[in-house]
Amino acid sequence: MFTISVSLDENGIPRVSVDQSEAEPIRRPEKKKSMISFPDDFIVIDVETTGLDVRFCEIIEISAIRYRAGSETEVFHSLVKPSEPIDEFITSLTGITNEMLESAPDISSVISDFYNFVGSETLVGYNVNFDINFLYDNLMMYKSLPLANNFIDVMRISKRLLPDLENHKLLTVAKHFKTSAPSHRSLDDCRACFECFQRLRDEAIRQFGSVDAFLSAFPARKHNLSAKDITATTTNFDESNPLYGKNVCFTGALEKMIRRDAMQLVVNLGGVCSDNVNKHTNYLVIGNNDFCASIKDGKSNKQKKAEALILKGSDLEILSESAFYDMVLDQ
Repeated sequence: MFTISVSLDENGIPRVSVDQSEAEPIRRPEKKKSMISFPDDFIVIDVETTGLDVRFCEIIEISAIRYRAGSETEVFHSLVKPSEPIDEFITSLTGITNEMLESAPDISSVISDFYNFVGSETLVGYNVNFDINFLYDNLMMYKSLPLANNFIDVMRISKRLLPDLENHKLLTVAKHFKTSAPSHRSLDDCRACFECFQRLRDEAIRQFGSVDAFLSAFPARKHNLSAKDITATTTNFDESNPLYGKNVCFTGALEKMIRRDAMQLVVNLGGVCSDNVNKHTNYLVIGNNDFCASIKDGKSNKQKKAEALILKGSDLEILSESAFYDMVLDQ
């Protein structure tokens, strides 16, 4: 699928590189890069899924809300019937049940309706890369159409303007601004994202004097960061990278590299690695084979602990190995 090579530098420290030349299932050639902007007209999007890897997981809800000059003008929303029943974890997280999905349309029709609704407009979302990837891949899979819209990740903006928050989950930012709370239902989360987006625009003006001054100051300043267990081979880190400052735990056998080299990749992006899942963990990366097995049969203790922490509100997400590399390659 793609080639990852590891070489040693003169100090014997591994340097990891990823060759995308064979990565057709992961590369999205017409996908745009995340932009930083505060347009007047845009569409806020959100999807709910059965997990974070498009190879194994499915969309179960899609919402999109059109905004014109700060006002909601049109709404698109649909549940999506998956090919397999959803598990108790997803129901506990989202409130979506298998009974609710029984009569829902399948992804082929919903993704087409979504595509027609959004047209070529700018899309806005929270941690929106995952939403874009799922929508892009499903559009290609069922309609042979790329999702080539410009898009804005509100989480990136929140990290720049609110660096002192304990984390930058949508719920945390919403609580900070005392706006509507997200609920892990896509329509509610679209509206929560919109409110935070508007408040962040006001915050940008407050801190920088104008939106233009804020935009000219992006990307954020780079900082040095020492990794906990593995020493980084670079001294500059980009705060906009999703792994910057995040605590990552691995479990299961990785297919593309040994775990130490995967950890090296994390710390070279400004992250921190740990051996166990705890309240500080932001991402649990599960080996591809283990991820596939875990969604069909039993789950590892690390995954069970991660799911329990997520349901309690921890800033933690579960990634397959493939989704982990996808995240790295998207930036």
